[in-house]
Amino acid sequence: MKENYKIYFSHGKESGPYGRKITAMIKIAESLKINYESIDYTKSKNPEERIYTLLNSITKTNENIILVGSSMGGYVSANVAEKIKPKGLFLMAPAFYLGAYKKQEYNLKEIETLIIHGLQDDIVPAENSLKFAKNNLCKLYYINDNHSLSNSVKEIEKYFLEFLLEIID
Repeated sequence: MKENYKIYFSHGKESGPYGRKITAMIKIAESLKINYESIDYTKSKNPEERIYTLLNSITKTNENIILVGSSMGGYVSANVAEKIKPKGLFLMAPAFYLGAYKKQEYNLKEIETLIIHGLQDDIVPAENSLKFAKNNLCKLYYINDNHSLSNSVKEIEKYFLEFLLEIID
């Protein structure tokens, strides 16, 4: 039952809770009648503070949680996923294996995870998502775009819809 699901969106370091990608994905969630919340992290650039914010935003209900994160929001979502074991994890150009980030290894093999990463990403190397995907046995799609993935919103919509339909069935 779709009403038992809730998506938590986590935006990137320089973005906001209603950027182009998140707004497009919200429309998909609404079309499937899935509850959602887009967390506003704009007051903090610290990823550890953002992890705390997301953990405190997740309501303790019987809902099946789906975490969605872009860039630093991907790092935040993956960290929270290890703690709460959501139903799904959807990541876009996640900020993995960067020196300034505290956590470098994950154990998310049991969580349905999909990553989309741009081949021209000059912020987070595409190879970082490959390493994560290999270590955590998840799906990875490379697309012809940069870190923001702003030219690939339609592709992201397609992958996100397919991902949700797999999870909620």
